Amino acid sequence: MAMVTGWAGKLLRVNLTTGNISTEDIMKYKDFIGGAGIGYKVLFDEVPQGTKAFDEANKVVIAVGPLTGTGAPCSGRTNITSLTPINPYDAVTDSHMGGNFGAYLKFAGWDGIIVEGVSKTPVWLKIEDDKVSIEDATNLWGKGTVETSKMLNGIMGKEACIASIGQAGENLVHLSSIVNSVNHSAGGHGGVLGSKKLKAIGIRGTGAVKIADGKTQDWLALNRYMMSDIIGANNQHVVPNSPQQWAEYHSAGSRWTAQTALFWGAAVPPVETGECPPGNPNKVGLRTQKAVFDLGAVAEERTIKMGGCHSCPIRCQSNLKVPELEKYGLTPYAASTCINFSTPGSVMHKGYSDGDPKGEVALITKSLGSRLADDYGIWSNYGQLPRDFKYAYNSGKLKEVLPAEEYNSIPWNLLEAGDPAFLLEFYRRIAFKEGEFSKLGLGPHYLDKEWNLGADYWNSYGNNIWSKMAYPKHHSNEAGAQVGVLVNVMFNRDANSHTHMNMIGAGLPITLLKEIAGEVWGSPDALDAPQDYTPMNEYKARFAKWSLDRNFLHDSITLCNWVWPMTVSPSKERNYRGDTALEAKFFSLATGIETTEAQLDFAAERIATLHRALTIKNMNTVDMRNQHDTIPEWAFIDAKNPDAKPFTKGTVMMDREDMQLGLTMLYKQYQWDEKTGAPTRAALERLNLKDVADELEKLNLLPK
Repeated sequence: MAMVTGWAGKLLRVNLTTGNISTEDIMKYKDFIGGAGIGYKVLFDEVPQGTKAFDEANKVVIAVGPLTGTGAPCSGRTNITSLTPINPYDAVTDSHMGGNFGAYLKFAGWDGIIVEGVSKTPVWLKIEDDKVSIEDATNLWGKGTVETSKMLNGIMGKEACIASIGQAGENLVHLSSIVNSVNHSAGGHGGVLGSKKLKAIGIRGTGAVKIADGKTQDWLALNRYMMSDIIGANNQHVVPNSPQQWAEYHSAGSRWTAQTALFWGAAVPPVETGECPPGNPNKVGLRTQKAVFDLGAVAEERTIKMGGCHSCPIRCQSNLKVPELEKYGLTPYAASTCINFSTPGSVMHKGYSDGDPKGEVALITKSLGSRLADDYGIWSNYGQLPRDFKYAYNSGKLKEVLPAEEYNSIPWNLLEAGDPAFLLEFYRRIAFKEGEFSKLGLGPHYLDKEWNLGADYWNSYGNNIWSKMAYPKHHSNEAGAQVGVLVNVMFNRDANSHTHMNMIGAGLPITLLKEIAGEVWGSPDALDAPQDYTPMNEYKARFAKWSLDRNFLHDSITLCNWVWPMTVSPSKERNYRGDTALEAKFFSLATGIETTEAQLDFAAERIATLHRALTIKNMNTVDMRNQHDTIPEWAFIDAKNPDAKPFTKGTVMMDREDMQLGLTMLYKQYQWDEKTGAPTRAALERLNLKDVADELEKLNLLPK
């Protein structure tokens, strides 16, 4: 039998009800690549229709793809697939985490873990290479993720990577996370592990991930090419955000923040990012000084370094020294990126005590909130949790629904004064389900059922709720017009897809981006200028499908969709063209299976269609157009200009008939039924999913 490369070769199956631990061959899932693809297939085949997220019959698939652990740039992702308690159908979702967990899983010899059943008492899973055991976690139950990691590292050694749930997951809070390496979190499935009484998974691997025999030099050459000529900064921004002599272009919104006299100021000694022109792989990690991007100039002197995930040169995680945290009983260190810093600031919607949204108090507040959220294991639902709080507070709903005694026990004076200490109350009450206030942790659908929030809650642009599936927008109509909308309608949680946004927000002039769009999707008309939209066309549908497929590919292969795909580059010599075949090139060298870009895109389409089929099974409906693919009312209005019309410069509002045409065009791209948006038998069989078609037919869930 030929040696398996890229993949580790094995899946671990752990039944917490029986205590049985078994091994399966990964290659039976080869057509689904890994990560999310494996997760969808396991859930479709093994979880009965009608199962709820916290039911014993639900399963959790924690898996990576053939690139994780190989050293491929930005491949340190772990995909977690399960049913979610958040949306009204308990439909499948993915959560994703960076850090070291995925690579360590591969080093231990595993491509994934299938967790099934329910333990009677708290347990943790100990993995040391091929030695796997279910251990008692009674002494860990009730502890945060930080203390849990510390205790398990004390048992397994500091070389182990620990992923755990905090008190929120234990208490089955809908909005809860799984966290590894203290602050790399996967939002949405912490409560599912809590329902199974699985507190943590510790991994220590001493092996390696092999690539195809004889391909070492080719691999190194491909890596050098990507690092020298193709890769940009965080979100594949390919121009600096300030004018620099070497750069033809710059953009204020770029996360390529490196410049002369910008430092990691708390490093010993301080490290100057300097300018980082393309061509020098060793300076890629200095391009993204994201602390100042997220927290303002005050973060510079507090930045120890930019950290990140295994095998990622981008380093988008800000590591800060914030001595003021000791006042709240925490260590003086904070580390996070993006939404986990912005969420606490959104909770403090009355402002900060010093009145400066980019000042010292704001930095302390955001660092404190980030630490609390990660330790309790609370997920912000891509920032929707603080918006729900703001809406309930400002509308008077909290005063209406909370018992008077509970309402009066909350230190609203701290909120009004902009005192960071309010966050201690906010996060603790949610994590421990203290009182009516904690229902904020239910997520929008169930919160509305409990508190009757009303139509304005769902229809308000600033509140950002996307659909009754209970998730917020994530780079929607403001990002690529119809393309952004079509990406957002296809998921069961916030899209968490940056494929289209990484292209749109790369920082290059729109004329150049449109040229590249024409080369990739067939016409420059695939991409509109910001706030200057045109009606739907076939090329936008191609762009939307490609964006969706690449997202599913990255979650399966596994690569970071915050950076991939490489549609553009910072290289003037390449006329800023990227290389969209890089995924296939790395896949071929890792696995030894010669695969073209088109072939890998076909596999990605299979995974995307399987996700659609699984959602249909979860929802028990064929009519996805009307039951799932809905677009919020606020997308069709311009709150600043009520008299605005679609397709006029200066607005991002959409047109209803045009968006229905957009849905039809996207369905046509997938060869799904255009009336319902459901895959036909022909579409499924074209993708070698006959068994999926047969199951849907038994359930009367194929379009007629």
